[in-house]
Amino acid sequence: MVMTPHIGQKELYETSGHYAKYGEDSFQPITTPKLDEEFLLKPMNCPHHCEIYAHKPYSYKDLPVRFAEFGTVYRYEQSGELHGLTRVRGFTQDDAHIFCTPEQLDEEFKNVIDLVLYVFRSLGFKDFTSQVSIRDMATPDKYIGDAATWETAEKAIISAAKDKGLDYVIEEGEAAFYGPKLDFMVKDALGRSWQLGTIQVDYNLPERFDLSYKGSDNQLHRPIMIHRAPFGSMERFIAVLLEHTGGNFPLWLTPEQVIILPISEKYQNYSEKVLHLLENSEIRALIDNRNEKTGRKIRDAEVKKIPFMVIVGEKEQEDNTVSIRKHGEGDIGTFTIEEFVSLINKEVSKTLVPFGSN
Repeated sequence: MVMTPHIGQKELYETSGHYAKYGEDSFQPITTPKLDEEFLLKPMNCPHHCEIYAHKPYSYKDLPVRFAEFGTVYRYEQSGELHGLTRVRGFTQDDAHIFCTPEQLDEEFKNVIDLVLYVFRSLGFKDFTSQVSIRDMATPDKYIGDAATWETAEKAIISAAKDKGLDYVIEEGEAAFYGPKLDFMVKDALGRSWQLGTIQVDYNLPERFDLSYKGSDNQLHRPIMIHRAPFGSMERFIAVLLEHTGGNFPLWLTPEQVIILPISEKYQNYSEKVLHLLENSEIRALIDNRNEKTGRKIRDAEVKKIPFMVIVGEKEQEDNTVSIRKHGEGDIGTFTIEEFVSLINKEVSKTLVPFGSN
């Protein structure tokens, strides 16, 4: 993991080509007291990661080199383009850049496909399409780099998508200006498609930043750069996830898995004991100790879509048990605390997908 600054010198984005392409969509340069310097709020992470790679020499034995960052970036979206969390001016990318040899490209790209599919399976996204975004042959001036490397990169993406059995479409003209990409388009509850995960093959930024590694022939070679963001924008991903689930997150993800409802203040101490035991089992819980009737507390917990409600009163305190209500189902019975912990763990295991599973 790396962390890069929130501002960067304008020259950095001129070197990468981003300023010429997206300068009008970026926040305008900040002029320092030293008038020959200009800085931008960081519009993307990749030039910074290129600079990190360039700070020391690498051998082919060191590659692949992978830099990952949850980096906040800034784009000056026009007011009419802003849309809730799905289109914002400051957002966080789960960004990573992989620098590899040509021989490593296929395996590294497929590994990132596996990561994106794992994220989607874990969160229940099934209605998505894969899109191979290539250049528009009729407008070559929109892109940097030579035609030969573009063709090589496009073929590599299509080959990996085929080998992984993706049901993909090819979209001409949707490539990034520096390279083709594989985009994952997810439909929300309203049937709208959003680009979330993306993987890009880039021969051009390593050239622009003069990146190299020493090969087995003892000569310097250019690495290939893979840009990857399984979530894309974290803000957009959360927005689509909220609509997709209707607020009913998978149990492993929901912030408050359990709410404890004492039927009166006499059972506050027992509620705290239950809370302590649940937290010791890494279950996220809290106590609703408001001076409200139990029925009101239950209704409020249902509205908040908390998966489990634990009701504690005189009988539960005497028997060292808990009465459980499940969101959307109602009363499911009385359990010992150990039995309830086991129930939670089983429910989590049903929804948490092991990495690498199909």
